Amino acid sequence: MPATNPAESVQQQFGAVAAAYVTSSYHANGADLGELLAAGEFTGAERVLDLGCGAGHAALRVAPAVAEVVGVDVTPEMVAVATELAASRRMANVRFEQADVTRLPFPDASFDAITSRQSAHHYSDLPRALSEAFRVLRPGGRFVIVDTVAPEDPALDTFLNCFELLRDASHVRDWRGSEWLRMLSAAGFESAEVLSRYGIPLDGDAWVQRMRTPSQKVQTIRLLFREAPAAQRAAFELRSDDPWGLSVPSALFRARKPA
Repeated sequence: MPATNPAESVQQQFGAVAAAYVTSSYHANGADLGELLAAGEFTGAERVLDLGCGAGHAALRVAPAVAEVVGVDVTPEMVAVATELAASRRMANVRFEQADVTRLPFPDASFDAITSRQSAHHYSDLPRALSEAFRVLRPGGRFVIVDTVAPEDPALDTFLNCFELLRDASHVRDWRGSEWLRMLSAAGFESAEVLSRYGIPLDGDAWVQRMRTPSQKVQTIRLLFREAPAAQRAAFELRSDDPWGLSVPSALFRARKPA
């Protein structure tokens, strides 16, 4: 049965593939995990919230550097695999809960820092999610985000979001860096900045298999790649022959809640 709301769409899409995200080479070992940890500037005393925790990789990377991490995800299967992964690593200061990032079940100023890694492009209402993050963050707290980002060029933006949506029906939008900075400011954050930009190289077959993309849509994506203009091919490092693949642009952002 088709999903009736955005949260259900994400649950349907990711519930069946949660286990694949435990072993995904990028999600488990991407270099941005270390960059996210460094950007948090943790002292060891923080209580941290990880939004859209997925299989728990960001939460588990941060946990040894802080007092406590709470990871939330709207998909119960993701919460389950993240909990299992934390138990297998004997990480006692991490717990995971099912929750919608646009309606967080926490009091105001509950956390010293918030992280979000490769989940915001699935948020049904990103401005509302940012407002919720602002609400539950204590004054002076840090918000560190890693996410895929669209180029500022409209044609490249359209091309990226087109193939992202074909690959994953729960995809909402890869936002432009400028849009991220405006939305963070509108939510009340200050000192919003892009700390780094990089591409995530992806093997095409593994990329679509992880999301169980229907074969007809895979064929459409590969046709898009084969017929892409030179600017699109260069921007996303498209490889249309076997082995086919691409590189998805991503960025690391940091902002603070005014003290």
